[in-house]
Amino acid sequence: MAPWPGLLCESEAEICAAHAAAFANGGHNEGDPGPRPQQYGPNAYGAYARDLDGNMMRFVSFGEPS
Repeated sequence: MAPWPGLLCESEAEICAAHAAAFANGGHNEGDPGPRPQQYGPNAYGAYARDLDGNMMRFVSFGEPS
């Protein structure tokens, strides 16, 4: 199985904006923005979306929580 495409974001706000942009362009929610310590580590924050072709995208940040 190929890994999902991912976008490394600089902040939680950038993740929320990217997630919202996915919806604005016809994408679908696959995971609301929020903490992801189990998946990526203690300071990880992420979100998931699916594009019009059905591809999963992930948005993640490893910075300090805001």
